[in-house]
Amino acid sequence: MLPGSRMFDLSVVAEVWGVDRTDSGVGPFELRVCAPGRAATPVAPLGVVPATHGLAGLRDCDLVVVPGREDPFAPVPASAVRALRSTTGAVAALCSGAFTLAAAGLLDGREATTHWRLLDDLTRAAPRAEVLRDVLYTDGGEVFTSAGVVGGLDLCLHLVRRAHGADVAAALARRLVMPPAREGGQRQYVEPPLRGNAPRAGLSSTVDWAVARLASPIGVAELAAHAGMSERTFHRAFLAATGSTPGRWLRAQRVLLARRLLETTDLPVHRVAERSGLGTPANLRRRLRDELGVAPDAYRRTFRVPTAS
Repeated sequence: MLPGSRMFDLSVVAEVWGVDRTDSGVGPFELRVCAPGRAATPVAPLGVVPATHGLAGLRDCDLVVVPGREDPFAPVPASAVRALRSTTGAVAALCSGAFTLAAAGLLDGREATTHWRLLDDLTRAAPRAEVLRDVLYTDGGEVFTSAGVVGGLDLCLHLVRRAHGADVAAALARRLVMPPAREGGQRQYVEPPLRGNAPRAGLSSTVDWAVARLASPIGVAELAAHAGMSERTFHRAFLAATGSTPGRWLRAQRVLLARRLLETTDLPVHRVAERSGLGTPANLRRRLRDELGVAPDAYRRTFRVPTAS
């Protein structure tokens, strides 16, 4: 922890490794807060955080997590550079903490990422690194970096999963009220809910009717007929109510159902494709890759909800 460290990043580390969740099968972990001279350190945007160890405390840690700083371009003390270079465990940077690793030379020859607004700056700060622009985090085996804000939490859950297994990570994710750890190369997962209020009761009931019949070969014509409208009128009313065309919405609902089936069942991929209305495994793979950047098997490995034993 250096002066100007971001409070959010420190809080993420504290939530993941600093809270006793042994009743949920998570941990126990030993959390050290290391700072130069073991000094209480001002953090951004406000507050002072006491240290439990000096920088020598990093040396025998299994994992060192470097928070971002309010000014990512602020000089990194030579003592911090030496401590980071001498650690024997893995090193991870959250958000702009990648600049601290760059100052220590730990990104040379490695993939790295950071907050999207700082990617060009990181390219200049770490010219020997391969800066990735469309990932949540990077996993170099020994050195890790994350995108901004929530991407840091994704990386922390990934690190727990990597060290302690998927079941522990899933239990922790449930306690944090978030999905299990996402793979680093995946784009953001966004649920496609309806937006706004349906302008007519018929449209609302048609939405419910369609969601209950996604496996059936229904399309825009069937939706319009159920709503008692011409296709043109239905298209216009649906777009005004949801911000999406009927065809895009129907496709998104089928992908969402396929995701839930992959998360909660052991159905083979071809049955998931059939039950979600996507038809074939090839179409399911194409839709998941287009919308989420992953294949069905990779999605299931990441998001599979473990059954109670």
